[in-house]
Amino acid sequence: MCRWVAYSGSPIRPRTLLYDSDYGLVEQSRRDRLAGGYPNADGFGLGWYDDDGEQPGLYRSTSPAWGDRNLRDLAQHLRSPLFLAHVRAATGTPVEQSNCHPFRHGRWLFQHNGFIDGHLEHRRELILAVDPSLFASIDGTTDSQLMFFLALTFGLEDDPLTALERMAGFIERSGRALQMTVAVSDGERLWAVRHASGPVVNSLFVSEDARSIRALYPDDERLSIFSEEARAIVSEPLGDLPGIWREVPPSTAIVAQPGEDLELPFRPS
Repeated sequence: MCRWVAYSGSPIRPRTLLYDSDYGLVEQSRRDRLAGGYPNADGFGLGWYDDDGEQPGLYRSTSPAWGDRNLRDLAQHLRSPLFLAHVRAATGTPVEQSNCHPFRHGRWLFQHNGFIDGHLEHRRELILAVDPSLFASIDGTTDSQLMFFLALTFGLEDDPLTALERMAGFIERSGRALQMTVAVSDGERLWAVRHASGPVVNSLFVSEDARSIRALYPDDERLSIFSEEARAIVSEPLGDLPGIWREVPPSTAIVAQPGEDLELPFRPS
């Protein structure tokens, strides 16, 4: 299974979540801890927002994340208030840059861990539901990118949560089982969803609020960089300190945004 992280809050260097924790995302590319201890070595990506108001930056590669010096350099020098990062374990589609997450369209970033059951056998049926005006922007062959463009078709830019529910509902009504943890952002808010058609659901965790965490560990200087608004959502915890990570319940959406964050039921429609 793939692994990903998403962050929203005060500007930080991505290396904090990719390299500087005991089980940061680059370490998870070597070996995950919650899905059998396998590598996620079939490419990676980092997408980030800054203050220029343009579309997000994006760096993707088919090499394993642990061996890419450019990723280490970018993660050290960039500062971003909102970024998504992903390490890939391919499930039947080629290891090529267009299949690496996050995927970008305009100001939107999208990344996914999971699968559409029988995706390759039924891809034609599903892809024909994508709005014709979006079709030419699909440059890869993954079920993940297809899910992104289905969500865009179903109104992601106007109502992200409803669009994700419609996307999931459309896939399930077509008779395909769906396994998904997704993160999507427009640069201002971050939406994350944990859902599956059956009883087994891929893992997803969210950090507790920064004030509570600092109260637990007042002498840990690593926590001083995080604002009260800071929130990280991850496929698996980046460390073992108690009280930092909380498991997101199945069929749940998290909205990280300025002000109060939201935790909402996720109901495919």
